[in-house]
Amino acid sequence: MDWKLLATTFGTLFVAELGDKTQLACMLMTAKTQKPWTIFLGSSLALVLVSFLGIMFAQFICQYVSPHVIKKVAAVSFVIMGCLIFFDKL
Repeated sequence: MDWKLLATTFGTLFVAELGDKTQLACMLMTAKTQKPWTIFLGSSLALVLVSFLGIMFAQFICQYVSPHVIKKVAAVSFVIMGCLIFFDKL
């Protein structure tokens, strides 16, 4: 196992998910239902499944498209989404 890659992946996702809308939604659901373990289990399973689907999609798409092109497309997509959000179009 590549421990450095594991730590980098964990750190990146941990920082990216802190304070995002998913975490806030979980906090609100927990406050409303008073069932923290159910919310924790549901949100954990959802994050695992979403991560799995993303990894499997990347594994598939990287067979046909170079990572360099994927990186450029992702960068342009984030800029477009940022502009749409900035101008209240999304």
